[in-house]
Amino acid sequence: MKITARPGDAIRVIALLVITGALALGSLWLVEVMQRKTEDSLPRAVRTDPDFYVQHFNFVRMAKTGEPRYNLTGSELKHYPGDDSYLVQTPVMHSYGKDRPPMVSTSRYATVKNNNSEIRMYDDVHIDRPASATKPRFQLKTSYLLLLPDEDAMTTPKPVELQQGASVLTGTGMYANNATGEFKLDGNVKGQYQAPPAKN
Repeated sequence: MKITARPGDAIRVIALLVITGALALGSLWLVEVMQRKTEDSLPRAVRTDPDFYVQHFNFVRMAKTGEPRYNLTGSELKHYPGDDSYLVQTPVMHSYGKDRPPMVSTSRYATVKNNNSEIRMYDDVHIDRPASATKPRFQLKTSYLLLLPDEDAMTTPKPVELQQGASVLTGTGMYANNATGEFKLDGNVKGQYQAPPAKN
């Protein structure tokens, strides 16, 4: 017995295959679009791990005049892309200003944020400014200090000890601005003043 397919049947089979293939492709496209929309609507996870690190670095920040404003060195620097911040181990910062020796700031670690305009120093924070022809040596000790190099200012809510020459001043909560000469301690202020030696 011989069976022959009619031309109309062949056309219907081909049309059915084409429609089935189109539906399959359309379904895949719809799934892809919906998956993309779902991914776009979900909040993206903030990256918490560093994307690069540098050991034994030396970073120099320049002023608009072309002179160095400060330079920062450390044993290690890590960059965190989530908030574009840096973590610095054993930082040493030299701040430069007119008519005064460079001021050296050190701590166990520090963070740098907001386009290098905020440097937060933590644990065993020390500042040392050598004596000059007009001013005695200045030293500061605290557990935390926010340095604002662009404003030539520093602030902390923590207890501080300041020593200028032989005079000692302690208190809690400090703001100092080298550019304007503003200085204040918020509370628990105690001091021991030692008059400078008389000039002959």
